[in-house]
Amino acid sequence: MIKIENLRKQYKTALVLDIPNLEIKHGECFGLVGNNGAGKTTLFRMILDLVRPTEGAVYYEGINVREDEAWKREVGAFLDEHMLLGYLTPDEYFETLRKVYGLSDADLSIHLEKFTDFFNDEILGKKKYIRDLSKGNIKKVGIAAALMGKPKMVLLDEPFENLDPTSQNRLKRLVVEESHKDLTFLISSHDLNHVTEICDRIVLLEKGEVKKDLQDKMEMGHELNTYFNR
Repeated sequence: MIKIENLRKQYKTALVLDIPNLEIKHGECFGLVGNNGAGKTTLFRMILDLVRPTEGAVYYEGINVREDEAWKREVGAFLDEHMLLGYLTPDEYFETLRKVYGLSDADLSIHLEKFTDFFNDEILGKKKYIRDLSKGNIKKVGIAAALMGKPKMVLLDEPFENLDPTSQNRLKRLVVEESHKDLTFLISSHDLNHVTEICDRIVLLEKGEVKKDLQDKMEMGHELNTYFNR
């Protein structure tokens, strides 16, 4: 689904990303971990064509993401609150997206029903602008929005951050349920426990380079804890 070739990003003399080859298969729940400044968000932004690479390319289903925009209809993402329309209420925002994706009112209702527990009666019908929500609730809106329109792939940057423990567990259940429907997830997180629990594969970035590509679920936790406890 995603193929990365000789991908590099350099700011003046600082090389922040250098990935010669990386492939992410359709249906994978792919985790990306690393310390601050490892290049995780930069990689996600380059996959989404939000940041121009210095060299190399990202391909979605064989298409260079910089040369075509049709793939964007198949990809959902939530990286931060700047991707949302903060001057709308969540209800208004979801209604706007419904029209963009050409969904019916029934389609929207069915979609939002999946998030009833996750929203915890704090999101819909409150007549509160997105910008005035707590950081955790802003994140909930962004995650639900990223999954609208029946995407084939969803990118979530630090989705567990600012969520209370109950919401984190509900999110993990949502991800597992949706991944069983053949949806590809790319999840960046500092929380090793969450990603090892839900991801089939974890790539560890350090200073922009892939240091580990872990695909044995039984060994992921041990390998990551050993690496970060050096």
